[in-house]
Amino acid sequence: MSIAPVWALLLVVGLFVSGCTTEPIDTGATATATSATLRSGPATAALPDADVVPVDSAVVPGPRADRIIALDRNGTLGDIVFSLGLGTHVVGRDRSTTFPSASRLPYVTETGHAINPERVLAQNPSIVLVTDDATPAGAVDQIRAAGIPVSVFTGQRSVAGSPALIRDVAAALGVPAQGEKLVARTEKQIADARALLPRPTGDPTIGFLYIRGEHLILLAGPGSGADDLIEALGGRDAGTKAGLTAPFTQVSAESMIRADPDVLLVMTQGADSVGGLDKVLQLPAVADTSAGRNRRIVEMDETQILMFGPDTGLVLSALAKAIYV
Repeated sequence: MSIAPVWALLLVVGLFVSGCTTEPIDTGATATATSATLRSGPATAALPDADVVPVDSAVVPGPRADRIIALDRNGTLGDIVFSLGLGTHVVGRDRSTTFPSASRLPYVTETGHAINPERVLAQNPSIVLVTDDATPAGAVDQIRAAGIPVSVFTGQRSVAGSPALIRDVAAALGVPAQGEKLVARTEKQIADARALLPRPTGDPTIGFLYIRGEHLILLAGPGSGADDLIEALGGRDAGTKAGLTAPFTQVSAESMIRADPDVLLVMTQGADSVGGLDKVLQLPAVADTSAGRNRRIVEMDETQILMFGPDTGLVLSALAKAIYV
């Protein structure tokens, strides 16, 4: 099920994930280098596997972790739990946990990602994992009042923060050894993704657009999480370049021309909301940019592109292959 409605709301009110500093990439900025290293034409980035690939099978969780519910608006916590090999112990899911091995599970959140404590308690969980920005505020208190242990994790997502989040979740579930295995795999995949980047990258300006119909077009800026992703891909964030100060800002044609991205990243569901990638390229806010003129636009599923967590390296690799020659 799409996570679009809540993302639109969260982005507008400024409650989206914030990014952290990532390892710098050799950008070697020149206009010639930028042109030479970038692919032209629309592209689709996708993970190599539709489903989660666990690091171990038949993993035995720690005490009081045999019935797990993991909830956050990005689906990252659920992805980590399944990647640790604990999928058979999960008894409920959020609206962003959509990979095939989780499809058997009942939803315990509303369409807008608000936690429904009655649905949570109906699954008789032994532990519930949430983020520090979980809504509504009283839902977590109600679950705790019923005697269910609740572990709270940061809602911020970034490339650099993914290993620590994996370790924290693994520790909460009593499987630190599997946590270290998953961290090692994730860090190797991030390193493999960095190796795919051209040296120098040409310092392309890359913009991340959140689109829901022609009247809701938001450009990502500092603290959005997208800026962190773009930096890891060897680019400059278009929103930051344009002087934006909020994580996401409604953009006009004039502000997009000022940002003048060389490449645009969009969620597949956002592109679909205006008729597909060709229609995105025809939008007034896009057509007159370098990305628009050269048709350099990359789409990726909304449940993948800003999830971070165990799939961070795979997302970076898929995007790198779609962006660079």
